[in-house]
Amino acid sequence: MATIKVKQTRSRIGAPKDQKRTLDALGLTKMHRVVEHEDTPSIRGLINKVHHLVTVVE
Repeated sequence: MATIKVKQTRSRIGAPKDQKRTLDALGLTKMHRVVEHEDTPSIRGLINKVHHLVTVVE
């Protein structure tokens, strides 16, 4: 299955708790970290929820 790389580009400071939990679920704990996940609808939903804090690295 295809994979997708996600990079945290903005700080979690000031974000609501649910968005912080979403970043934790994606495995993003610090700025400029890149994690790789399978490209599934559930992962796409998590990315969509915090789209203003992360970028998708191709």
